[in-house]
Amino acid sequence: MHPNARRVADLLAAHGTSGTVRELPDSARTAAAAAAQLGCEVGAIANSLVFAVRHDGPPEAPDADLRPVLVLTSGAHRVDTKKVAVLLGAVEVVRATPEFVRAHTGQPIGGVAPLGHPAPIPTLVDEWLDRHDVVWAAAGHPHTVFPTSFAELCRLTGGTAADVGQDRL
Repeated sequence: MHPNARRVADLLAAHGTSGTVRELPDSARTAAAAAAQLGCEVGAIANSLVFAVRHDGPPEAPDADLRPVLVLTSGAHRVDTKKVAVLLGAVEVVRATPEFVRAHTGQPIGGVAPLGHPAPIPTLVDEWLDRHDVVWAAAGHPHTVFPTSFAELCRLTGGTAADVGQDRL
């Protein structure tokens, strides 16, 4: 098992979760790819999306003023960054670069887990995930996932339940 996935598995066990990390035969870098391999609805996939947030200052201010936020959104949604900005009281919310994501999570895009980061990241959890008894989240590597629930995601991450997206067309 990849070291990132091992760390996530160890944290899940330490938090008393019943779900275990599962290795997939193919990469699950998208919600659609994960859902196809798991045989579930795309809405039951918890996309872990990292955004760069600026709470004050002009948009042209240095990147050092950017802070990460993790949005765990249903695979049936696209994140509405304007909603996220309002929820966070931010002046700007933009999709993070791969380098920013790895620097703050220690994990690659397409495999970012909701936990196991070098330091805690403020987290919003899409309320739409609560429509599914089982939710699948990445486990630190694009080939790994674990089953959980909306309530457990909120507990594991200390995240805030929120309306973060719009239905996909």
